[in-house]
Amino acid sequence: MKALSRFFSTLVQKFLPDPFVFALILTIILFVSGLIFTDHGPIQMVQFWGSGFWNLLAFAMQMALVLVTGHALASSPFVSRSLTRLAGIAKTPVQGVILVTLGSALACLINWGFGLIVGALFAKEVAKRVPGSDYRFLIACAYIGFLTWHGGLSGSVPLTAATAGNPMEKSVGLIPLTDTIFTGYNLFITIALLIALPIMTRLMMPTGKEVVEIDPQLFANEEVAATAEVAAPSEKTFATVMENSRILTVIICALGYSYLIYYFANKGFKVDINTVNLLFFVTGLLLHGTPLSYMKAVGNAAKGTAGILIQFPFYAGIQGMMEQSGLGGMMTNAFISISTPETFPFLAFLSSGFVNFFVPSGGGHWVVQGPFIMPAAQQLGVDAGIAAMAIAYGEAWMNMAQPFWALPALAIAGLGVRDIMGYCVTTLLVSGIIFAVGLSFF
Repeated sequence: MKALSRFFSTLVQKFLPDPFVFALILTIILFVSGLIFTDHGPIQMVQFWGSGFWNLLAFAMQMALVLVTGHALASSPFVSRSLTRLAGIAKTPVQGVILVTLGSALACLINWGFGLIVGALFAKEVAKRVPGSDYRFLIACAYIGFLTWHGGLSGSVPLTAATAGNPMEKSVGLIPLTDTIFTGYNLFITIALLIALPIMTRLMMPTGKEVVEIDPQLFANEEVAATAEVAAPSEKTFATVMENSRILTVIICALGYSYLIYYFANKGFKVDINTVNLLFFVTGLLLHGTPLSYMKAVGNAAKGTAGILIQFPFYAGIQGMMEQSGLGGMMTNAFISISTPETFPFLAFLSSGFVNFFVPSGGGHWVVQGPFIMPAAQQLGVDAGIAAMAIAYGEAWMNMAQPFWALPALAIAGLGVRDIMGYCVTTLLVSGIIFAVGLSFF
């Protein structure tokens, strides 16, 4: 495992550029492919790209809000105090590793942005409280728990597929959550991960001289702005009273919860990305207590949305070239030629894992892979929900080798990719078996 860890850490550091660079490379690849494999010329390919470039602005905003609302909720004083109490449960390094892994995995099922931040904060608390804990490994455990996210309530692909106006609605219609998240195979995969991940991290634990404990100096003067309550203003003015008004917060939150109750009462348990974002928005606001406190938390969270905001227009341009040039149809036919209804889910899963190096985003996968995976599934008679979840699982799985989403947790921890990547890649190899079994036999 140590040799594997060193190998993959070195590989990532040397050869894995920023995901934005990959988005640019993929754009060029699709552009050149259109010239070679279709009858369209450079001017037409430019038109296809440019006409699609801004088609996903609303979708990008939805994806950014998943991260921002989850992050802001995780940084609330209530959650921070709860993590401190939970960290006290662990008395030994083994208990700490199991607790962080399971806690992060459960939190990511609720909301991936919430789980990423909660996992890192929780790992820090455990490292501070439990002597002999390996700090780097605890942060790795927090990110390993991220494997569960696409089978949970904030899974980008299933939620987007169930939301009206999503990029694939015209081709495959809406796919309700009863066909994706709330299915037997997703239940199997999720439970299997919740059981297997803590066991794996326990077996991978560093021992003896390999253990690197938390450096007290690293956090001696630490001030986490997102978890700090806003100090009372020195001078009371109308502006400061409104900014720190709990009454205003309660009124807005009551409005949000009232709408959600009305929505579910009239439409049933029809969850989509908008209802999830609204729920986390008002809950985060309520737990922060005041508008100013919540806005400071959102400001900290928004830093992590840079990749989403800058990359999604390029994903939209890629989708435009695929759809209008006919490349998407060619990819569909190629995929059908090597698949059967039985092997299709697993092959789609593997292709999604590969694409994740270029497009490290669940929502981006739906845009880039949906145009050829979903039509292929239709032609082979494969259930649309399984095809969508195969895309989702592949993205979640390969996140263990693509560290893009580890960056927010690593920033909180004060660590680098090299510190955790070996453990994550080892997890990738074993967890792939669980995804393969779930897709192939359930």
